Amino acid sequence: MVQKVKEAVDYIKQQVAVCPAIGIVLGTGLGGMVKDVAINKQIAYADIPHFPESTVESHSGKLIFGTFQGKEVVVMSGRFHFYEGYSFDQITFGVRVMKFLGVETLLVSNAAGGINLSLNPASLMLIDDHINMLPGNPLVGRNHDEFGPRFPDMSAPYDKDLIRLAEEAAFEEGINLPKGVYVAWIGPSLETALNTALLR
Repeated sequence: MVQKVKEAVDYIKQQVAVCPAIGIVLGTGLGGMVKDVAINKQIAYADIPHFPESTVESHSGKLIFGTFQGKEVVVMSGRFHFYEGYSFDQITFGVRVMKFLGVETLLVSNAAGGINLSLNPASLMLIDDHINMLPGNPLVGRNHDEFGPRFPDMSAPYDKDLIRLAEEAAFEEGINLPKGVYVAWIGPSLETALNTALLR
């Protein structure tokens, strides 16, 4: 796995002059954000060694380098899901590549169904914790120290300073931005009524 990531990184570094410290992963319905990125370089996933290709229709499948709000960023426009038939190594491949490119801050977005009855449909929510209902974990198997420690601390997986900054920005813009817990479900079927009741 490490060798595959390094081969992907070597290819990308031949294509781009700047490797940003900020990475963004765009989820379903948020691909339009790239129109606000001053793009320097786009690389199709299909052209990057070992990189999976997204099969979700609204995911463009490109690694985009550019400037967003005055910051150099690398954007994954489209990602990979367990329900598409990918392994956990494949699902996390792009994030591991970002790490080896030098990304230190990762912003991840997604569109998900909500089960908190206090939220309205299409509400924004800051994830401050998650529950993994997937049948596995990408850290299972041989540990590669280059990717991180054998037992990473998951007591606070989402950066509290970034959450605070997001809350401050939302307040300034008059946006309601509650915090909540994300539940990772297998899919691609939607949950049954009893699944939803259990999770709630």
